[in-house]
Amino acid sequence: MFIQTESTPNPATLKFLPGRDVLGNGTADFANADVAAKSPLARRLFDIDGIERVFLGADFVTVTKAEATEWHHIKASVLGGIMEHYTSGEPVLLDEASAIGSQASADDDPIVAQIKELLDTRVRPAVAADGGDIVFEGFDDGVVYLHMQGSCSGCPSSTATLKHGIENMLKHYIPEIVAVEAV
Repeated sequence: MFIQTESTPNPATLKFLPGRDVLGNGTADFANADVAAKSPLARRLFDIDGIERVFLGADFVTVTKAEATEWHHIKASVLGGIMEHYTSGEPVLLDEASAIGSQASADDDPIVAQIKELLDTRVRPAVAADGGDIVFEGFDDGVVYLHMQGSCSGCPSSTATLKHGIENMLKHYIPEIVAVEAV
């Protein structure tokens, strides 16, 4: 098994591409080891000293390290942990329904449906390329509330991405939007 590694805009996070599906659809974000019980892969990675966050995407895993930890000390352990997981035959998630997606539903307000469609088609692919994801949390009085995950969570450039990139694009297509805020 050959696992590619890519840097992300967040220096504390690396993106690992195992060359096969991780979740296929949706994402799963584990902010710490306490919430990783439903993922054998995330639990295995949190067993490595210095790992602070694990994010699972369609075909990638992003791992965020502690500030005091150096990548050259733990990168081989992370690669080994991912490889061990795939050779073990265990599922990535114990409950496949736990993956999060933001597809529009028939119950959505037309503006909310349009926001979700734009996020899914124009924003998520770009954010996933950097090892992260963006989740729609709500729309109220012209303000769109979004949650940044993976390498985007805590990234120094995430505020600029949110305000200058995503907000401008959403305002362009949906005049009712006045602002975009991070949750």
